[in-house]
Amino acid sequence: MAHEVTMDISTKFVLHKDVKVEVKKNGSKLGTVLISKGNIEWLPAGNSVNKKRLSWTKFAELMNEHGGDVRVR
Repeated sequence: MAHEVTMDISTKFVLHKDVKVEVKKNGSKLGTVLISKGNIEWLPAGNSVNKKRLSWTKFAELMNEHGGDVRVR
């Protein structure tokens, strides 16, 4: 089964509020991606205290090093 991904966006530009993307697998929440102008963060399910944060530069490096190649359509 594919993951269930829902977004909470009120505008097409990231301004003063994070864009929240909730990710679920088999109906169980994996976590929430928080997208801002300065960085990208991962808030694991069941954890309301500690987030994982990467700058956009570090995120690009991580994806280039560990992301799988998929043809652009």
